Amino acid sequence: MLHDLQCFDAVVKAGGFQAAAVTLHRSHPAVFAAVAKLERQLGLTLLDRSGYRVGLTEAGRSFHARAQLLLGELAGLRSHAAQLAMGVESELHVVIGDLCPRPLMLGLLARFFAHCPDTRLHLHFEAVTGPIERLKAGEADLILHRVDQADPAVEWFDLGTVRLIPVLAPGLLPADLPRPTRPAQLRGLTQCVMRDTANVPSPGTAFGIDGAHQCTVPDQLMKKEVILQGLGWGHLPGFLIEEELQSGRLESIAGRHLPGRSEALVAARRADRPHGPVASRLWDYLREEAPGIRAALAASSR
Repeated sequence: MLHDLQCFDAVVKAGGFQAAAVTLHRSHPAVFAAVAKLERQLGLTLLDRSGYRVGLTEAGRSFHARAQLLLGELAGLRSHAAQLAMGVESELHVVIGDLCPRPLMLGLLARFFAHCPDTRLHLHFEAVTGPIERLKAGEADLILHRVDQADPAVEWFDLGTVRLIPVLAPGLLPADLPRPTRPAQLRGLTQCVMRDTANVPSPGTAFGIDGAHQCTVPDQLMKKEVILQGLGWGHLPGFLIEEELQSGRLESIAGRHLPGRSEALVAARRADRPHGPVASRLWDYLREEAPGIRAALAASSR
């Protein structure tokens, strides 16, 4: 019956027998016969074949909704079997994005992989849309960055909120300029921005000011140093500049005209592929550590 049920589900989702046959890589007669057999076994007419497109009968609609539970369980069971068949992975690829508090995250990874001597960790550092490009291309098992949370191909859990604050070195802006700072007042200064490491970068620049000269840097630490030296201004994560803001080495110019932005930092992986035992344990480990990560990020944003 399971095979017949899968054929029925494919017909419903594809909208017809021929389209379902293509999806299942089976012949049209084979799919038609499987659905007819299912109807005979159940004593129900599941499909309305009177129109141009095949549709569900009322009974078929109710039956299909319940069948989704079984088919979902089957997909989960197959994924679990694939994970078991993988055995312990010889290597894992983890991408740390530019929004990550690196010392905290690297410490967590070090503690985890100390107990996984048979799995080699490959660390990659990417910026802007580089992490998600790596994940989508199958070049990463896990990324620690931001994602489109509505993307069905990605599963994720929250690691906290990163506050991006517009800052500059004291004295870079003339003291007689009115406050709060407006973007137009910064047009004569160099804006320091992150280089997108993706092979196909996203269009435009976050927080870009029209007409302003830009200095492009590879990571947040270089960006911070450029800004500290008075060579430009830009947005930096709050966790990276706590001491500099407190000591006055950097000045926040956040206000209603330059509000900055909050970004959700997440752990993300592909939802459409199986994950081996070590990757699954790493996922669970980071989920357990997530409250501590969120607390640390919250403290740095106050």
